Amino acid sequence: MFIVEEYPVAIFCCLITMLCWGSWANTQKLVKDNWRFELFYWDYVIGIFLFSLLGAFTLGSIGEAGRPFMEDLAQAEAANIRSAFIGGIVFNLANILLTAAIASAGMAVAFPIGIGLALVIGVVINYILLSKGDPTLLFTGVALVTLAIVLNALAYGKLQAPGLKKSVGKWVGVSVVAGILMSTFYPFVAAGMDLENFIAPATGKMTPYTAFVIFSAGILASNLLFNSYLMRKPLEGPPISYREYFNGPAGAHLVGLLGGCIWGLGNLLNLIAAGKAGPAISYGLGQGATLVAALWGVLVWKEFKGGNAAVKPLIFLMFVAFLCGLGIIILAGE
Repeated sequence: MFIVEEYPVAIFCCLITMLCWGSWANTQKLVKDNWRFELFYWDYVIGIFLFSLLGAFTLGSIGEAGRPFMEDLAQAEAANIRSAFIGGIVFNLANILLTAAIASAGMAVAFPIGIGLALVIGVVINYILLSKGDPTLLFTGVALVTLAIVLNALAYGKLQAPGLKKSVGKWVGVSVVAGILMSTFYPFVAAGMDLENFIAPATGKMTPYTAFVIFSAGILASNLLFNSYLMRKPLEGPPISYREYFNGPAGAHLVGLLGGCIWGLGNLLNLIAAGKAGPAISYGLGQGATLVAALWGVLVWKEFKGGNAAVKPLIFLMFVAFLCGLGIIILAGE
């Protein structure tokens, strides 16, 4: 299977993760006017699951290093499979809430709050799981990312659209809950893998490719419960039925599948990189997706349009703080 053995390559994978995790939500933005997020989300999770299988039967099965996917799956212990599956359930609940917040409050608001919180709390949890990297540099970088989140909130508070701010107030709270939940899924997946040795993983542990398949199966299975409930009791708007999903346009379905594949690519590369960079650094860099999403929200979707003169400096300082924080997190693993 394909294994990352050099730290610079691991960092490159994490940066691709950051781009993917920060960009997938654009697919939801493309169809949000004509396609409810609950319907979009079904295609999104199916896309994640299909991409995990693609990765497992290609990169996860070629070459002589490590165990190929089917062999690895057959020897995995039930406790490790269960851990990765639970990780998928936790992630799915968090991501449904985040996707709903993105649909209503915008990428530039929901992402920095939700994913920013996930980054801060998640790095701490993952560092406790496996202490790789300089802790002083690592947590200095996290502190700068936290500052960027605060600056984003201040910029949003200065928008000259009080009706808009009032309408998305509850989505800020939803984003906070999503961020806290999002910070806890990664350790469940990492616990099922042998992070110290992907070439010859311990018996009963899984490779990143197998863990991703089990994780995505947890997402898909839990979606039958979580998303079905939201379709009947939506956070916003009238209830919707599965008939609307199956009668939806092919283009909308394809956009959702694409969004899932984009997120799945980022997740797979992040898990592959975790063996060399450590889970705290790989997760922290991946969740730098906040910066990418904020750029999309500000530059493409114009989500801060209408702010007063103080907004632009705050946005600029937010990006500077994010970039410095991410750079220091990279140095922490040198």
